[in-house]
Amino acid sequence: MSAPRATLRLQFHRGFTLDDAARRVPYFAALGISHIYASPLFTARPGSLHGYDVLDPTRINPELGGEAALRRLVDALHAHGMGLILDIVSNHMAVGGDGNPWWLDVLEWGEASPYAKFFDIQWRSHDPLLRGQLLVPFLRSDYAEVLRAGELVLGYQENTGQFYATHHEHRFPLAPASCARILRHAGHAGLGALAVRFASLPRGERGRHRALGLRRELCQLCREPEVRTALQRGIDAYRVDGEEGFQRLHALLECQHYRLASWRTAADDINWRRFFDINELGGLRVERAEVFEATHRTLFALIEEGLIDGLRIDHVDGLANPRAYCRRLRRRVDRLRPGHHLPIYVEKILGAGESLPGDWGVDGTTGYEFMNQLSLLQHDPAGEVPLTSFWRDASGRDLDFAAEVVQARQLMLQGSLAGDLETVAQGLLLIARQDLATRDLTLGSLRRALTALIMHFPVYRTYVTVCGRSAEDRRFFSMALHGARRSLPEADWPLLDHLDRWLGGQPLRELPRGPVRKLRRKMLTRFQQLTAPAAAKAVEDTACYRSARLLSRNDVGFDPQHFCAPPQAFHDACRERAARFPDNLLATATHDHKRGEDTRARLAVLSERAAWFIDEVNVWLRLAEPLRAELNGVPAPSPGDELMLYQTLLASWPLALETDDEEGRQAYLERLLRWQEKAVREAKLSSSWSAPNAPCEEASRHFLRQLLEAPAGAELRERIAVAARSLAPTGALNGLAQCLLKLTAPGVPDLYQGCEFWDFSLVDPDNRQPVDFDARQAALAQAAGLSELLARWPDGHVKQQLIARVLALRARLPELFHAGDYQPLSLVGTHADRALAFARRHGQDWLVVVVPRLAADLLNGQTIPLVPGERWCDTAVELPKALTATTLSGLFAGRMLAPEQGRLALSDVLGGFPVEVLHVQESNHE
Repeated sequence: MSAPRATLRLQFHRGFTLDDAARRVPYFAALGISHIYASPLFTARPGSLHGYDVLDPTRINPELGGEAALRRLVDALHAHGMGLILDIVSNHMAVGGDGNPWWLDVLEWGEASPYAKFFDIQWRSHDPLLRGQLLVPFLRSDYAEVLRAGELVLGYQENTGQFYATHHEHRFPLAPASCARILRHAGHAGLGALAVRFASLPRGERGRHRALGLRRELCQLCREPEVRTALQRGIDAYRVDGEEGFQRLHALLECQHYRLASWRTAADDINWRRFFDINELGGLRVERAEVFEATHRTLFALIEEGLIDGLRIDHVDGLANPRAYCRRLRRRVDRLRPGHHLPIYVEKILGAGESLPGDWGVDGTTGYEFMNQLSLLQHDPAGEVPLTSFWRDASGRDLDFAAEVVQARQLMLQGSLAGDLETVAQGLLLIARQDLATRDLTLGSLRRALTALIMHFPVYRTYVTVCGRSAEDRRFFSMALHGARRSLPEADWPLLDHLDRWLGGQPLRELPRGPVRKLRRKMLTRFQQLTAPAAAKAVEDTACYRSARLLSRNDVGFDPQHFCAPPQAFHDACRERAARFPDNLLATATHDHKRGEDTRARLAVLSERAAWFIDEVNVWLRLAEPLRAELNGVPAPSPGDELMLYQTLLASWPLALETDDEEGRQAYLERLLRWQEKAVREAKLSSSWSAPNAPCEEASRHFLRQLLEAPAGAELRERIAVAARSLAPTGALNGLAQCLLKLTAPGVPDLYQGCEFWDFSLVDPDNRQPVDFDARQAALAQAAGLSELLARWPDGHVKQQLIARVLALRARLPELFHAGDYQPLSLVGTHADRALAFARRHGQDWLVVVVPRLAADLLNGQTIPLVPGERWCDTAVELPKALTATTLSGLFAGRMLAPEQGRLALSDVLGGFPVEVLHVQESNHE
C-alpha cells in the first residue's frame, strides 16, 4: 500500500457498521479516495456514536461487526487498491458503568489489582480520607441522599460468586474480604465458615488466588436452595428500609477500595486523571511498558497482518510524554512491517507560532491548523473593526477574545478542573518544603501563582524532557510568565521564578537521582497534562461560545483573536509544511468541528459585507422585540446569544428551504434547537451542563420556535432567508476555493463523510448525521458537464465533481503532489488582492492553481458562484519563467491556455469555472 493520496473520514457506530462501509468502497474508490480514515473501532460503550469511550482495546467492537467485518472491509479496500487508517485512543478508556473489566478489577482489589497502575490514579492523595482509595463520583446526587433513597442495591453474581452494589447503570464490585459481612448475616453455618475465611484473606496476589477458590466454594454451596435462600437473607440485611440496614450498608461501602460520591464532587476531589473533565473517561498510563503492550496488543497484530495502513493518535497532548509515546509507536510499527512506512498522525492543536516537533517520528497532524490557515485567507481585514465594534455594542460583552479566554481558564481552574489544579499545587508544596529557601511558601500562594500561569498559557502544553525546555517551549513559558505577572500582585512575582525553575526551567538531569528528582518529574508531567484540558475547555468549549464578532473564526484549532491573514501567510505555511511534513493531513471538516466547511465559507462573506450585515441585524433586532422574553429584568435570549443565532441562521440556512415549507422548517428547527442548547450551556453564562437554567433555556427555545414557526416571526424569518440566499453564491464560491486548495496544497487532503456535497452542518451531533451515500454515488455516476452542474450548483454535485477530477489528477501524478515544491505566484492588475495562485513542480511536471478570494463585490448580483470573466478586468497571474513559453491545460475549462508576456489573464483562467487547475507535463516543453 502506497502513501495516502486522499483520505475519507468515516464515523462508525451501530447505525453505520464496517459492512456498511464495505458496500460503499466502490464509490469511495471512484471518487478518488486512497484510504478510509476510520473512527475508533475497538469495543466501546454500548450505543456509542463516536467510539472514543473504549471499554476493551483488545477486541473490535461487535456492534460494528467485529473482527470478521473488519476483514471484509479491508478485503474490499485492498481489492480497489485502498487502505485503512485507524483512529486509536491511547490516552483514556471508558470507566463507570459495568463494561470495563480492568476498571471493575481496580474497584474490587484497589492497589492490589494488576490494573491499578494502568489508570492514572493518585493512591497517595493529599486528602487523608482518600489514602489508598479511589474517588468514584458516579452517584446522581449526594451519597447520603442516594443511600437513603435505596438507590444503592447489593447484588450477587451466581456464576462467579462475586458481590457488588449497583446504582442505575453503574456497578461497584465489593472487595472480597468485605463480603464476609454479608455472609455472617445469612444465618447459615456453611456460609458463616466461609465468612471467616473471606475475612482473613491476605493482600496481594496470594489473597487474590485464595479469593477465587473461596468464590468457587460459594458458588458450589449456593446450588442448594436453602443456602441460596440464606444468602439472600444476608443480602436483605443491607436493605435501607430501616435505620439498621442503612447504617449496615454504609459501613460495608466505607470499607471498599473506593469512596462513592456525587458526580459533582469530581471537580474538587478527583484523585485520578480524566479526559478533560469527563468522569466517564479515565486516563491511562500508557507511558508504562505493560500498559502500552496491553492496550496495543491487538492493534499490533492487525498491523503485522497488513489490515491497518496508518494510525491517528487521539488527543496526543493528554499523554505524559507524547514524544516518547510516538517514538515508541514508530519503532514498533516499523519492526512489524519492515520496509513499509506506516503513516502516523497526531490530533494536535497548534497555537499561534507553534510548530509540531520534528523528532516525534510522526507524519504530521490531522490538519486543524490547515483549516485555520484557509479560514484566515478568506476573511477580509476591512470587516474586522466594524464587526468587532458591533459585537461589543450589541452584545454588551466588552472583552476581546484573549480576555474571554483568560476569564474562561480561570473559571475552569476554579470549577471542573479544580481537583487537577490542587494535585499540582500540593505537589509543588512538597517540592518547596524540600528546600530551605522555599519551605515557607504556602499552599495558597502557590495555588494563586499556578492559576495565573495556566490562565495565560499561550499553547496547549510544553514538551519538556530531562534536558529541559526546547527554544519554543522557553518562548511559550515566558509568555505565560509575562501574563501571570500582569495578573498577580508584585509580592507574588518571586513565586513565578520558582515555578519557572520547577516546571522545566531547570533540566531534570541536573538533579541527582532520588525522590526530589522523581517528585519534580511527576509534577512537571501533571502540570503539562493540566494545561492542555484547561486550554481546550476554556477556548473551544467556553470562549468560542461567548465571543462572536464572526463565528466563522470560532472553531477547533482556530485563534479567533486573529481575524484574517494575507495570502503570504498561507504561502509561508504551505512552504513550511512541504519542507517538514509533506504528508500532513489537510482538513476542512471534522467530527469535532463547530461549523461545517461550507457553513464557515458562507459566514466568512460577512467580513466583506460588514456594513450590510450590521444594517440587517439592526432591523432584525427591532423585528424580534415581540419574540423575546424577560427573566429577572434580563432579556432572553441574551443579546449575545441572539446575535450568535442570527449568524448561525445566515450560515446554515438550507439552500432549498423556502419560508413556506413547514416540514423543511421543522427539520431545520430541530437541528437549531440542539445547537442552541449546546451553545448556551457551553458558554456557561446563563446556563451550563452541570447546572441547567431551565427558565432561561426554555425562553431561548421559545424565541427560536417563534422565529421559525409562528406568524409573529414571519417578517423576520423572511428577511433572514432572503439575506442567507444573497450570501449563498459567494459562500459557495468560497467553498469551492477552499475545497480546491485542500486538494492541491502540500499535504494529504482529508474529506469528512458526506462533505463531497455542500456541508452546512453545525456542531455535533449535527455534524455526525447519517450520510445519503446512495445519492452521492448516483450523482458521481451521472455524466453531466461542468456548465450544467454549475447551473444547478445548490445540489452540491459540482463540488463532488471538482473533488473527483482533482483526485484523479493526483492519482495520475502522485509524485508531483507528494514531493513537488511549492511556489507562490504573484498577481497583478485591478483585482490582484482578490485571488490567490501558486505552482507545484516535480521534475518537468508543473501545476498552477488559481482561486478567487474576497470576491463578494465581483460576484455581486450573480446567482451562481462564478465571477464573470470581464469583471476580472486586467487582473493576471504571473507564471514562473519555465512556463512562459508553454501552453497549459485547464482541468475544468477543458482548453489550452497560452501565456502572454509571461502572464495568464484571470478573465481566461476563471471565466468558465469558479476555480482552476492548470497542468503542463514534460511533453509540453518539447
